Amino acid sequence: MTSSLTLLVLRFAFLAVLWLFVFAIVFALRSDLFGQRTRSIPTDAKNQQQGPSTPPLPTNATAGRADPGAFTEAIRPGGPPASATQVATRLVVTDGAREGMEMPLGRGPITIGRASDSNVVIRDDYTSTNHARLDLRPEGWFITDLDSTNGTFLDGQRVSAPMPVRERTPITIGTTTFELRR
Repeated sequence: MTSSLTLLVLRFAFLAVLWLFVFAIVFALRSDLFGQRTRSIPTDAKNQQQGPSTPPLPTNATAGRADPGAFTEAIRPGGPPASATQVATRLVVTDGAREGMEMPLGRGPITIGRASDSNVVIRDDYTSTNHARLDLRPEGWFITDLDSTNGTFLDGQRVSAPMPVRERTPITIGTTTFELRR
């Protein structure tokens, strides 16, 4: 009696594991075929792009929250860099599916990739989920490749360590090229 009960329990456990495996495969296929869900940029963020070239500073009430569809405005300790007036304030897509699109940079780190929680979402087969990051340092903007499969290129050179980004220098990620501008 106990051996038949044990056999029955093992059969149900095997079926449960098999169904979990099937659901995992279906989920992976769905995300590969249709991509991950994305969030659109709120309309007030779109209006800011047409307004002044520098985005407003966040208030204390909104500084801790991050909207995954928009750029974060994290304030770094020590305040803005000394050369804040000479730093690029916009990211302009110069080639790719979103050519001509402009986004304000702010002061916080900018994440780039296919993930829906990235600040800049690029949907193509050559972009990793978490592909690259732009950081504002006292010396200016720096690009860091986040161990992407196909690499990040700054002016045609593959980024292997954090590299400074000069204004109007092309950055290529997948099939998208963009530049930092004032």
